[in-house]
Amino acid sequence: MRLPLAIRAAAFDLDGTLLDTLPDLAAAAQRTLVDLGRPQVESETVRRYIGDGVSRLVERLLAAHSHRAPAAPTLQRALALFERHYRATLTQQTRPFPGVEEGLSQFLAVGLQLACVTNKTESFTLPLLEATGLRGFFDLVVAGDTLARKKPDPLPLLYCAQQFGTQPAELLMIGDSAQDTLCARAAGCPVFCVPYGYGAQQVRELDCDAIVPTIVEAARLVTPVRS
Repeated sequence: MRLPLAIRAAAFDLDGTLLDTLPDLAAAAQRTLVDLGRPQVESETVRRYIGDGVSRLVERLLAAHSHRAPAAPTLQRALALFERHYRATLTQQTRPFPGVEEGLSQFLAVGLQLACVTNKTESFTLPLLEATGLRGFFDLVVAGDTLARKKPDPLPLLYCAQQFGTQPAELLMIGDSAQDTLCARAAGCPVFCVPYGYGAQQVRELDCDAIVPTIVEAARLVTPVRS
């Protein structure tokens, strides 16, 4: 791919790309397991479970030691506990990764439209964006429950392209995991990956157009489409 990449808009993953949410997710996970009388897990284990939304994270927590899918009633109880605890921990330690605010400012400075596209539900996404000062950067927020399907399905990015009045090929996705790259490729969007996120161990194996150390560096590799 020829760089700088000519685009009209950019979409950003949330957990592991814009925000370091692991400490607060891990705290909620530990409290949930205590309530259920189950063994604790390491924060690095929780890191591996991030990316597919809260329901899948909780399901993986329950299967961490039993190695089998939990029964539906158990999962529903655990999910309710986790959501309660996560609302309490949501913004205690979560912060933007270095370079995020500066990088988003640079994307806006050249006139690009920006979206946040995450598998986290809106009830957690919007408060996080507000609390961390990032909400104002985004023209559009697509959460895990905004549409009928979420990443890695292409629908979230196709929806962004439609809302922005652009073609998918001119909408850049920036993320940290296979959920992001699979979504982008299925939608026909270019995709950059950051190496510091929760998919860090696999990032060099992902089908992306560039690995960028920060959002600032990503901004340096794009240019707005000139009509």
